[in-house]
Amino acid sequence: MRAGHAAGTWVLLRGLTRERRHWGPVPDMLRAAWPGVRVLTPDLPGNGSLHTERSPARVAAMVDAIRRQLREQGVAPPVHLLALSLGGMVAVEWAARWPAEVAGAVLVNTSLRPFSAFHQRLRPANYPALARLAWGGGAGPRAREQAILQLTSARPADHEALLDEWAAWRVEQPVSPSNAVRQLLAAARYRAPAQPPAVPMLVLASAGDRLVDPACSRRLAAAWGLPLDEHPHAGHDLPLDDPRWVVEQVTRWLAPGGG
Repeated sequence: MRAGHAAGTWVLLRGLTRERRHWGPVPDMLRAAWPGVRVLTPDLPGNGSLHTERSPARVAAMVDAIRRQLREQGVAPPVHLLALSLGGMVAVEWAARWPAEVAGAVLVNTSLRPFSAFHQRLRPANYPALARLAWGGGAGPRAREQAILQLTSARPADHEALLDEWAAWRVEQPVSPSNAVRQLLAAARYRAPAQPPAVPMLVLASAGDRLVDPACSRRLAAAWGLPLDEHPHAGHDLPLDDPRWVVEQVTRWLAPGGG
């Protein structure tokens, strides 16, 4: 099953503790690729513009929050979803519960039970760093953003210029330790349906992902019979490491005869 065309509204969903501004150039690149398309980047509760709200500890409640935001903005479904990591779990749950609202979904470096084990969904070597990030660890904003960059990019040296800006966002709209833990809990406990939602989906993965084993995306694609494109060297934050590649793969999938 394919998504047809890109017209209409695209909703972009980020992952753990990240916010709309971390999409970087991707929204503008989508608008340039598909003139007339509407691109929205809502924050999950507890992140970004919603940093003062309590993060849900269940993915289903995150879906409810995003749907509520769209209703308040007068956005009528169906919408396309481009979703990274935890955002991918939100996209899957949304498509499973309300398939008529989702015209198509692109899942980027997400990991789902029952298809992958916990040690693949979050590589054990990263547990100490993630614990320090979740609870603060006494590090300043820039040092914490540096640690995140090391975890999520295969080419962190290429993105050093972003760190001051990211640190400023962290000071401006900080994610509380309790919210970070609730988001981790929501991701850890989420279990996808055994059968794929009745929604067109594309899976994008990064061979250089040091945070989540790319085998998670491969197993998901195999279990649900979904098309899979794998970047040869990007890290977990694929839209950061190669945003143009992401847009190109989605465009090819949407084109007649693509996917």
